[in-house]
Amino acid sequence: MTKDGPVKHKAPPPVVDINVTPMVDVMLVMLIIFMVITPMLSKGVTVDLVPTKNPIPMQAADKSDAIVCAVTRDGKTYLNTTQLQPEDLPQKVKDLLTNRIDKTVFVKADSRAKYERVVDVVDNLRAAGVDNVGLLTEQIQERTAGATGGSSTPAPAPAGK
Repeated sequence: MTKDGPVKHKAPPPVVDINVTPMVDVMLVMLIIFMVITPMLSKGVTVDLVPTKNPIPMQAADKSDAIVCAVTRDGKTYLNTTQLQPEDLPQKVKDLLTNRIDKTVFVKADSRAKYERVVDVVDNLRAAGVDNVGLLTEQIQERTAGATGGSSTPAPAPAGK
């Protein structure tokens, strides 16, 4: 105690620097979440592809700008993710193929889809001026006689015309 009264302690001056560590932590967590979720987003409509023994690999079907037509089990037709009638395909596909060198469109049909609907889609794609139509299938995984255990689910592989 001094003669003027009790001793007053001065508080430290306020910190002017911003602590960015919590912000960096949140941003890294968000980055990891997006990196994990992005590959899981499927392109187009999911269908059960027709199994084949001798597919031709088509890596171009996996590209982000690939044009994929899908025919579902109940006969619905999709251009990438947009549902439309097969008669409307030529105009939409012509618009997508303008200024493209590779005029290939991939067709993936459900194994239980009506063949007539798939033929309609292919005919309408040809009417749109498509040079190549790639039919996407799934490769049959053959079991070996001595193998035990494991999964019997075939791995999806884009394949053959």
